[in-house]
Amino acid sequence: MPPIMKDSAYTIERCLSSVVKASLKNKPDYAAPRLRNLSVNNLPSAVRRFVEKSVDLCAPADVHVMDGSEAENRLIVEKLLADGTIVKLPKYKNSYLTRTDPKDVARVESRTFISTKNKCDAIPTPASDKIKGTLGNWMSPEELERVVQDRFPKSMSGRTMFVIPFSMGPVGGPMSKIGVQLTDSPYVAASMRIMTRIGEPVLDRLSKGEDFVRALHSVGRRQNMLPSWPCDPERTVILHKPESNEIISYGSGYGGNSLLGKKCFALRIGSTIARREGWLAEHMLIVGITSPDGAKRYICAAFPSACGKTNLAMMQAALPGYKVECVGDDIAWLKYNPKTKMLHAINPEAGFFGVAPGTNWKTNPNAMATMESNSMFTNVGQTSDGGVWWEGMEPPAEGVTITDWLGKPYDGSSVAAHPNSRFTCPASQCPIIDPLWEAGEGVPISAILFGGRRPEGVPLVYEAFNWEHGVMVGAGMRSESTAAAEHQGKQIMHDPFAMRPFFGYNFGDYLAHWLSQESRHGDIVLPKIFHVNWFRKDEQGKFLWPGFGENIRVLDWILRRIDGDCSILESTPIGYVPKENSINVEGLSPTPNMKELLSVPKKFWQREAEAIETYLKEQVDKDVPEPILEQIAKLKERLSE
Repeated sequence: MPPIMKDSAYTIERCLSSVVKASLKNKPDYAAPRLRNLSVNNLPSAVRRFVEKSVDLCAPADVHVMDGSEAENRLIVEKLLADGTIVKLPKYKNSYLTRTDPKDVARVESRTFISTKNKCDAIPTPASDKIKGTLGNWMSPEELERVVQDRFPKSMSGRTMFVIPFSMGPVGGPMSKIGVQLTDSPYVAASMRIMTRIGEPVLDRLSKGEDFVRALHSVGRRQNMLPSWPCDPERTVILHKPESNEIISYGSGYGGNSLLGKKCFALRIGSTIARREGWLAEHMLIVGITSPDGAKRYICAAFPSACGKTNLAMMQAALPGYKVECVGDDIAWLKYNPKTKMLHAINPEAGFFGVAPGTNWKTNPNAMATMESNSMFTNVGQTSDGGVWWEGMEPPAEGVTITDWLGKPYDGSSVAAHPNSRFTCPASQCPIIDPLWEAGEGVPISAILFGGRRPEGVPLVYEAFNWEHGVMVGAGMRSESTAAAEHQGKQIMHDPFAMRPFFGYNFGDYLAHWLSQESRHGDIVLPKIFHVNWFRKDEQGKFLWPGFGENIRVLDWILRRIDGDCSILESTPIGYVPKENSINVEGLSPTPNMKELLSVPKKFWQREAEAIETYLKEQVDKDVPEPILEQIAKLKERLSE
């Protein structure tokens, strides 16, 4: 065992440079005492074994157990500033900018694996060996061990290992889960403090024997073109072991690859836990909507990354009398509540990790207000007056210059911010955060929305006929690709449930699990299921619908359907669409072409039905549940009439 494990206490001060230590001499508040002396030796036994095993493997120079305090955070920030990983943004309170290595800017789906003994437990087997599977990547446990041994030995040499005890969901809540992440990235340590609930309260839960997800992360040893951002992009790999609730990530410091509470825990490992325990872990926002009559309902919505989840979650309603409040903008854990006989949802995260480009005071003023303090910005432009800038943001003041995300002067010939640049900020700062956003039992869900970027053919909104039909609608989701992953160009991609990159187990079994919610609880009141499309375009390529705050007009129709108003719908082969004049467009100028927005082109949908059926039969083959195939057959029959 390395010598550091003989020490009874570990403090981050040991890893600080002399420059930083000198800067702390006149800041005694930085040395604020912990509530107790945290060290590896006084960790709960299961956590200590995990840490000691990882120390043996990664050989860090020091170990620091995070307590989540503000004093600790200031020390970590000082370390990041000294290393040049972040720069201070004096225009905002306690906020910073980081620029990543240009090769480490997005999730790496092609290098993300689920490891199980049996391949069919992780991913479906395509109908032919000539068909490339797109519903996840599998790795055998033996290969996983080889990958780990090739990358992790001494990967943390010369660095501090941060031990981050964190809770997904309110600490101690009945729907919450605990994790422990080990990382050699102080940037990740600071960001996890924003995105999750960390520190001593979580350790208290662990000391009582609560199980936890083990998450090991290292940025790797490669010397790259940006010394302030260590990474190993050529050897990056993200591994998941659902059977033992483990996550192992190497080589990337970027968001979803390194903040392991996010996609890795909340969705991939979370979905496998959810299946075992009978609930759902989904890539969904949660929002509360109060109508003018005072009735409040909560909805979830599943959109692919960079398709408007955050904008909807923080929407400023354009219709008077409506109040929108945010519970979460990205992840929802849904579980049956016997008291209400409904699915209740929690947002397991504590922060927002939103796409920056396109966000401004007009499109999403609540997001802009949320990030005005205590925020971390990644790969955006920097203004000479100490602020940030990205494409779609209001022009900077006259005389203010911009440095782009690569650290070069911005002249307009390229982008100032990377298309997948991000803001990371505490959810508690959102001006419209819902009063129940941290309610342990969650909030009751009345509707689930699916949607994506579909420039043609797909109406503004339609409602599924029933739960089985709605599950088929989710399975058939398609959307234009975005910059959130490493795909190139705009192509219409199948993205079932907006979960294609995030399934923790076989998608066929996932569909069966969704279908089982109807029979699992005999008295359940299931949410109505809808599909929305804010992105339909006319022949000139212009959006037909204004979107953003005007989307409340569509939600108004959905709320009336939740109330059972049947006078506002008409039946089509794909589902119920709004009857003519049933969506309030008063005050919109120009008036949208609602006939085109709500049209269901027969030939388009015949092709769509064929594409969905072909995709499922090719990708999922024998694992497609029979009710889904029956729903597709019924859709094709209705389209043939």
